[in-house]
Parts: sequence; C-alpha cells; structure tokens
Amino acid sequence: MKRSSGILMPIFSLPSSYGIGDFGSAAYEFVDFLVASGQTYWQILPLGTLSFGESPYQSYSAFAGNPYFISLDYLVEEGLLEWSDFEGLDFGDDQEVVDYSKVYASHDVLLRKAVQAFEAKGFSDDYDAFVLKHKGWLLDFADYMAIKGHFNGLSWLDWPDETIRQRSSVAISYYRQSLAQELTYHQVTQYFFFKQWQALKSYANVHGIQIIGDMPIYVSSDSSDMWCSPQYFKTDSLGRPSVVAGYPPDAFSDTGQLWGNPIYDWETMAADDYDWWKNRMGMLFELYDLVRIDHFLGFNAFWEIPAGDETARNGRWVKGPGYDLFESLKEHFRRLPIIAEDLGLITEEVKALLSLTGFPGMKILQFAYNPNGDSDYLPHHCQEHSVVYTGTHDHNTIKGWYHDEVDEATRAFFNQYSNRRADETVSQAMIRQAWSAPSSLAMTPMQDLLELGGEARTNSPGTLGGNWQWRMRPDAITPEVCYWLSDLTQLYRRTNQKCQTEK
Repeated sequence: MKRSSGILMPIFSLPSSYGIGDFGSAAYEFVDFLVASGQTYWQILPLGTLSFGESPYQSYSAFAGNPYFISLDYLVEEGLLEWSDFEGLDFGDDQEVVDYSKVYASHDVLLRKAVQAFEAKGFSDDYDAFVLKHKGWLLDFADYMAIKGHFNGLSWLDWPDETIRQRSSVAISYYRQSLAQELTYHQVTQYFFFKQWQALKSYANVHGIQIIGDMPIYVSSDSSDMWCSPQYFKTDSLGRPSVVAGYPPDAFSDTGQLWGNPIYDWETMAADDYDWWKNRMGMLFELYDLVRIDHFLGFNAFWEIPAGDETARNGRWVKGPGYDLFESLKEHFRRLPIIAEDLGLITEEVKALLSLTGFPGMKILQFAYNPNGDSDYLPHHCQEHSVVYTGTHDHNTIKGWYHDEVDEATRAFFNQYSNRRADETVSQAMIRQAWSAPSSLAMTPMQDLLELGGEARTNSPGTLGGNWQWRMRPDAITPEVCYWLSDLTQLYRRTNQKCQTEK
C-alpha cells in the first residue's frame, strides 16, 4: 500500500434535501472534495439494509443494499418520479440529524411510485441481467422482506405461520404468488441501489478515489441469511439461535456486550469450503475497493453466550476458523484487499493470524496518549503496514474526546507529545499526528476534519437511540478546510498524484 490518506464519511451523513444522505449530487461533490484535497480513500460504513436500532452493522441481508440511499433526484431525471410526487411529504426538518421514522415513511411512498413507473415502462434488459447475476441472494431477500412486511415487520423467528418459518416449498410458492407485487418492489429497489452505487463508485475510481467499505463479521438473526441458510448457524431444534455473539466483561463494562447475533457453525461452513463466505466476499469486492473487516478477532476466537441470557457474563471463548478460512478465500480470489479491525484483546494467536493473512491492522490515536506509560498506539510505534485512525465511527470526536473524556494529565501529555502549536486546534494536532505517522494509510472521520464536538459523534457503543444520525451541513466544507487538508497531505507525502493532476 502506497503512502496515502483518506476520510471516513458515511453515506447517510451526506447533505441532501430528503432527510438522509444518498447517492446523489452531494456524494459526487464529496468525491470532488477528496480529489481537490489530495486524498486517495473514502471510507464508508456498511451499505446494507437497516435492521435493529438503525445500525448499519445489523442488516436484513449480508448482500442487499439500503434502498434509502437511492437518489430520489436521479429517479426524477429518469422519469420515474414527478416533482409533484414530493408534495406533502415530511423528510424531517433537522438538516443535521437523520429522522429515520420520517425518512422511512416518505421514501417508501416515492420508491413505490418509482417502481410502479419502472414496471409500467417494461423491465429492461439491464434489469433482467441484474436479476440473473444476483439470483443467488436476490429472490431470497425479496421473499424475506415481502413476507416480513406481510407479518407487520416481525422477524422470521416470530412469524405465526410455521410452514413459512420452516420454508416449506408449498408455503414459499403460496407467498410468492400472493405477494408478487412486493417481491417486485424489493427486487427493483435493489436494482436502483446497485445501479446508482456503481455509477458513483466508477466516478470515484476514475478520479483516483478508492472506496473502503466495512464488513460486519456477523449477520442479524432477523435476516434472509439465517432464514434461508440456517445450517450455517448454531441453532436449536426449532432453528432458533442456540448461542449468540458478544464480548466479555472488561474495564468498560462489568456485564460485557450482548450483541445478540447468531453464531456461525464453522464446522458446517468448512465442510463446503466456505462457499457462503466466498459469495459474501465476492459481493463486497464488487461494492468496494478495500474491505475493512469488523471484529477481526472473532475469526481467531469468539465470545459465545447462551441464547436468552440478558448479559454477556455467562459466555465462553470458542475457537474460530483461524487461517483456514482466509487460506480458502485466497485460493479462490488470489488477492484479498482487506483491512483487519484488530482492536480489543490482542493475544499472540491474534497477532499470528494477522501475520499469516498479511492484512494491515489498525492503530487508534485516541487510545495512544497514556501519560503514565507507553502505548502501542503512539505514532512512533505505528508500523508502516498498518492503518492509523484518529478515531472511528465508534469513538467520540477528537474535540469531544479531549474536552469531555480524558483528564488534565492526558491532555497535557497529548499537547506535549504532539508539540501542539499555540495556533493549532486539538483536532488539527491529532490529524497531523496521524498524517505524519509511519503507517501507510492515515484516516480521520469527517467530523474531526470539521472540528466538531461530541454532539456530532456517529455511534456510542452499547447505547440505543441517538446513533447513526449525524449529517454534515451543506456549507460545512469551506475552501479553508480543503486547503488545510491538501497542505497537510502534501507535507507528509500522502498526496494522491492522480488527484493532484485532476485539480
């Protein structure tokens, strides 16, 4: 990996007139900003459908895309919507926060009208090719979402019809026939999503910008993946999860973290040479140029909690597939453009697995500045084969960290270590630390570049409500912000030469 840098900016955080960021003009303008400031990478969060708590890490499918990212403006340009269709719809009044309930209601009305118009024109060859290409997951996903809607949004685990819970062929045939219009809706909106995303990604790539996407290690129990492929998960006699994922009690939580995701049956997955994972990674490599695997530690060992427990205390460590999985993937794909999120309990086994895979790990500067001892995250300890972040979507902003989370001794050490200048903000000082570090790739969230406080934090792990909502104001990226980042990127030799040529 060449010496380079980039910005972490979720799609939902982009400005738009429709309550949530999308694949419209603001996304293309953000690419232009990355080009002008000499960046190489744009990191986004998972693009999947939103399930529990609006978290992009809890999705109804490991393969499907979030239809609320579809640009409504572009649907108007294609003649699938009229401006009169927007009258009376409420997308949410706050330009800085996503109001998901209003976004869901308003977008659903418009997307259904667009699908009806698309169907009335007659399905195109392009659409037919899309359905054929994605037949391995698309119809299962459409089935799941249509039936889920029929049962008022219930997870398949709670569907009152046992025959469709168990996926009997008679039941599937019945629901496909009775819910045919809903199946079409979900397939066509996926077509809209992938068509618009591939156009945006192509624009970014042509201009020298690579996309980093996140892969949650687990899937949701409320998903087409578990409903359609229960053999790949640890289940009881009724097909329900017998154990769930989480993280053990630690200094941050005496009850641990109860994520609730079903646990993979790794023996079954190994028996067919990880076919499900090859399909999943193949989709991700199509969506992104580089994939950041969330909770990489779980492939070495994972915390397994009995289903029904209310905390993570009674869990146990269980061995994961280790290098066997990645060896199979390497034989299949030859090249694995992956970043490993190796944060948490880093054992010698985890280090060995990371070394075997050859994936770069992550360094988080907010973990670094311990005034009473050394830290592997201090910039002078960052290896060249790593990715250094000021923070991630799960951390406070730099400004929020400095003023609200750490003590005076930590602030003093940070200022001394970073040689912070009198005219330099704390956010600028830490970004400078990241850009000057030995790591090949340096990343910072957009909120930190804009020097925002804790109110702009993306996610607070372990909390419900108020997460995944921050949106950037349309006028936030000023020429001064662009010039400052461009100068810093050139100073520390991270400039994307193609971007500079395009300026």
